[in-house]
Amino acid sequence: MTTTPYQRHYDLDWLRTLAFGLLILYHIGMYYVADWGWHIKSDVTSEALQNLMILTNQWRMSLLFFISAMALALAQQRSSRLGLFGLRSNRLLIPLLCGMFIVVVPQVYFEALSQQLIEPGYLSFWWQYINPNTELLRDHHSPIGLLTWNHLWFLPYLWCYSALVLLFAGPLNRLAQANWLQALPGRYAFLLIVPSMMVVWLTLRAHFPSTHALLDDWYNHGKYMLAFVGGYLFAQQGNWWQQVIRCRRYFLLAALLCYCLIIADRNGVFGSLPDNEISFVLRLVFSVVLSLNHWCWILALVGYAGRYLNRPTSKLDKDGSLLHYSNNAILPWYMLHQTLIIVFAVWLKPLALPVGIEAIALIVLTCLGCWAGYELIKRFWLSRWLFGLKVKLPASSGRKSTVMQ
Repeated sequence: MTTTPYQRHYDLDWLRTLAFGLLILYHIGMYYVADWGWHIKSDVTSEALQNLMILTNQWRMSLLFFISAMALALAQQRSSRLGLFGLRSNRLLIPLLCGMFIVVVPQVYFEALSQQLIEPGYLSFWWQYINPNTELLRDHHSPIGLLTWNHLWFLPYLWCYSALVLLFAGPLNRLAQANWLQALPGRYAFLLIVPSMMVVWLTLRAHFPSTHALLDDWYNHGKYMLAFVGGYLFAQQGNWWQQVIRCRRYFLLAALLCYCLIIADRNGVFGSLPDNEISFVLRLVFSVVLSLNHWCWILALVGYAGRYLNRPTSKLDKDGSLLHYSNNAILPWYMLHQTLIIVFAVWLKPLALPVGIEAIALIVLTCLGCWAGYELIKRFWLSRWLFGLKVKLPASSGRKSTVMQ
C-alpha cells in the first residue's frame, strides 16, 4: 500500500461506516444500562450489556478522529489547505448549527419531560429553547441558554482539530517526511504513542472529567487530539501502514487481553481500593492497560480494514452500491440517529414490550427513521446544505470515495 495522491482508500470509507454503525448500537445500549447517565432510561437495565459496551467505549470515538485525520492527510495531496478548511467548515459547522437548533431539541424536551421539569408542549418548549434569555430550566443553562449540541459534540471537536492541524500542516508534514521518521520501524512508533496516552490518562483524567463542552474538556482533548495527530502522521507513513496490516492479529489479541483485564478489574477480581488509596504504581499499571487497549483496538481495526476492505466491492456489496450510499448518507444518519432513538424509545415504553423485542424494534425503527430522513434530506438543496451534503447533485453516477467528509 502506498499513499499516492489519487489512490482511493475504500478501507477508510468502510471503517468509518462501520464505526458510525457501531455508534448507533452503542447509543441504543445507553438506554438499557443503569450506571451511565443518558437522556432517558429504560425500566429494565443490564449489567452484562454494560460490560459489552466497555469493549468499545475506550476507543470508538478515538477511532473516528484517527481515520478522519488520515483522510485529511490524504486529501491534502490533491487539495489546498484553504480549500480543505472551507470544505470541513461547510460540512461540519453548518450541520452543527442545524443540529443544535432543530435536530437535538426533542432530546432535551423528552429528557426534561421524563424528569417532570416541564409541562407538555413541544412548540412552546422549542421557542424557549432557542431563546438565550429564557428563564426555563435555569439550572441547566450553558452560556448560550438551553442550546446544546448533545451527541453532535464530535462535529465541533473535529472542526477544531482539523483547523489546528491545517494551520500547522507545514511543520507536521516536514516531520512526517523526515528521513528519520520514514525509517523508524512501526514498533518504535508504537512505543512512543502508548506512553503518550499514559501521560494523558495520568495527568488529566482525574482533574478534567468528560464534559463534551469543548472549552473545559482537557482530558478528552488530550486523548482525541493525540489520536488525530497520530492518524495524520500515520497516513503519510506507508511502511507503518503495511506493518499494522501484517501485525493485525497481534494487535487484536493484545486488545482482547486488555479488555479482559479491564472487565476483571471492574468486577472486583483484583480487589478494590478507594481512589485516594491507589498507589502511583497501581495507577501506572492501569494506565498501561488502558493505553494499550486504546491503541491496539484502533490499529487492529485499521489493519483488518486495510487487509480485507480496501476494495470498491465485496461479497456483501458486489456492485459497491452500499459503500456509495453510506459515503453520502453517513452524516445525516449520524445527526438524526440519537434523536430518533429517544423519540421511538418514548413511544415504545408505554407498550411494556419484552425487553428483547423492544430493543430489536428500537434498532429497526431507528434505522428506518434514518433512512427515511436521508431520503427526504437529499431531495432539497436547503436540507442538503443544512445536513452537510453537496448542494448540487453530482452530474454523473460514478462512485467516488468521500473519506474526507
